[in-house]
Amino acid sequence: MHKHFEVQHRLGYRILRWIMLIALLGGILASTAQVVIDARRASSELEHQAHQTVTMVRDAATQAVFSIDKVLARQVVDGLFALDAIHRVQITHPDGQELASRQRPLQDAAFRPVTDPIFGTIRRYHEPLELTTRPGELYGYLDIYYDTAPYAELWLNRAVVTFASGIALALILGTVLYFVFYLLLTRPLLRIVTSVKKVDPDKPDDRLISIPKGHRADELGLWVNATNNLLISIADSHQKHQEAENRASQLTRFDQLTNLPSRDTFMDNLKEMISEASPQSVSMALMVCGIDDFKSINEQCGFRTGDTILQTVASRLTANLSSERFMLARLGSDQFVIVEKRLRDGFQAAETAEKVLASFSTPINSGNHRVSMTATIGIALYPSDAKDGERLLQSAEQTMALAKQVGHNHFQFFVASIDHDIRERKQLEKELALALPNHELFVVYQPQVNLANSRVVGAEALLRWQHPEKGLIPPDRFIPIAEANGTIVEIGQWVLDQACWQAAQWSREGSPIRIAVNLSAVQLRQESIVNDILETLKRHKLSASQLELEVTETSFMTNIKDAVDKLHKLNRAGIRIAVDDFGTGYSSLTYLKQMPVQYLKIDKQFISDLLNNEDDTRIANTIIDLGKSLNLTVIAEGVETEEQEVYLNERGCQIGQGYYYSKPVIAREFERFVKAFHAETVDNHS
Repeated sequence: MHKHFEVQHRLGYRILRWIMLIALLGGILASTAQVVIDARRASSELEHQAHQTVTMVRDAATQAVFSIDKVLARQVVDGLFALDAIHRVQITHPDGQELASRQRPLQDAAFRPVTDPIFGTIRRYHEPLELTTRPGELYGYLDIYYDTAPYAELWLNRAVVTFASGIALALILGTVLYFVFYLLLTRPLLRIVTSVKKVDPDKPDDRLISIPKGHRADELGLWVNATNNLLISIADSHQKHQEAENRASQLTRFDQLTNLPSRDTFMDNLKEMISEASPQSVSMALMVCGIDDFKSINEQCGFRTGDTILQTVASRLTANLSSERFMLARLGSDQFVIVEKRLRDGFQAAETAEKVLASFSTPINSGNHRVSMTATIGIALYPSDAKDGERLLQSAEQTMALAKQVGHNHFQFFVASIDHDIRERKQLEKELALALPNHELFVVYQPQVNLANSRVVGAEALLRWQHPEKGLIPPDRFIPIAEANGTIVEIGQWVLDQACWQAAQWSREGSPIRIAVNLSAVQLRQESIVNDILETLKRHKLSASQLELEVTETSFMTNIKDAVDKLHKLNRAGIRIAVDDFGTGYSSLTYLKQMPVQYLKIDKQFISDLLNNEDDTRIANTIIDLGKSLNLTVIAEGVETEEQEVYLNERGCQIGQGYYYSKPVIAREFERFVKAFHAETVDNHS
């Protein structure tokens, strides 16, 4: 808007001022000319009237002089003074002797300084007096003096009117002329300026200038068309320049063979990623991947085949690794670099490395050659291995070089301990996949005791792995692996099947007992989990009320609505729900009200130091009180001493579980424990 008004001020107003100035000057000149002409006409009228007056009284004045009749002469003089313009009249003899005369003062008018220079102050008319019967014989003179003021006043009034009307007419004509000029030029120019302001400098041909209506064929239309052609040319030139810049940037920032970012571009991107990740404490993995013995491939198959291999490898990596989580680049020669963002842990990086190695295993056809190849990968982790981009890349490159000295077709981490742990976990993962078909897994049962009457009311089914070489492997080592790779679904179903079969067997033997089975977060996310559990109960003819499913807080925190819906379906079928490790999560109270829970299990970490640690005692008491207020049964895990049992019982905890009663044992030992425990309880009461 500012520029719009600026154009008006600079162009439209200047045009208006000049038109009005020229019109005013023209009006003044024209009016002045008319006034001058009118002044001449007024002067001529005065002369004409004076001659008429002289002619009218000349005979009477001549007769008065001839007859020396002063009365007649006086009458002639007085008659002339009937005219307002007469100042003085005098009739004299030829010798100058007056016969009659009269005079009155000049009119005292304010305009005389203006009109006297034009018309004169007084005009004298001297007429000789002769008889018509005696021509040539002089009898006297008639002198009439006119005061020009009356005539000047009339002229002055007409001059004012003429001057004012002339200027007014000139201004009106100027205004009309400006309006016409505005319609024909100024307004179209303003519209053109408005269109020009809408032109995008980056894309000048997107919105061309509109031709004002009615000016398509005149000079404005030609100008707009010429300007539009210029804008199109500028856009074409800009596009060609941009394409040239893009080509130049492509040449400098991207590898021409694979179209991946070059080393310099990669380093710039890596520094930017690190600057973004640092405040958020985000982890990343940088992997340098080198093709094994690529020099021999070039020598045996030719450089053209080598180029084809590099292009194929780049295409496979790009297809297999999404740009949202990975950044790829070619470092040079046979080396590629991969950055995995938002890294969960080193195991995730190892899985990615295996995926990358697998992409190299498929042979590549190039002309008459079918090339099989492998690769070696060096891995460095951010920020644990290095916090600087240059140092991080250097660590990965050094690790890859060391790994190639050991062998081909494998990956290695920069830190030896991490590399060892990950390799051990990967090996354990492979062996875990064979544990179930090799019958290495088995289920043990830990009793749950009613603290009020010392009766075994339930048993928790716990998974164990007896490795043929490594012996008994703790659950906290292999269960996270099973959850990470998804095998927990099959293993969990097997545990549920074993526990339900055993519970049904005990019921048939006359010892019905509630069996508690852990349900992992991965299992709970399965669409078929509800049907799988209900079908297992049906298959073993086990009452739903005898099954208790234990879930941790993390099982339902990811997708609470889906998890709660599934748990409600299971609960409506009669299955009891327990929240395991209660108090170790972050949102227990928030979600607890939504879940169909019957049991709260106090985590063993709060029981182990019960009565010794005030914080743990306070937490345990709070959970027990919460269970009472919600009408839930509270189960204490990790009970190891009689003092703990007595305290928990007195505080209102209903069920205890731990080594104080029994460690987890196989089914037959569990049966013997229950008989012995109940017998001992009877003896103690008796």
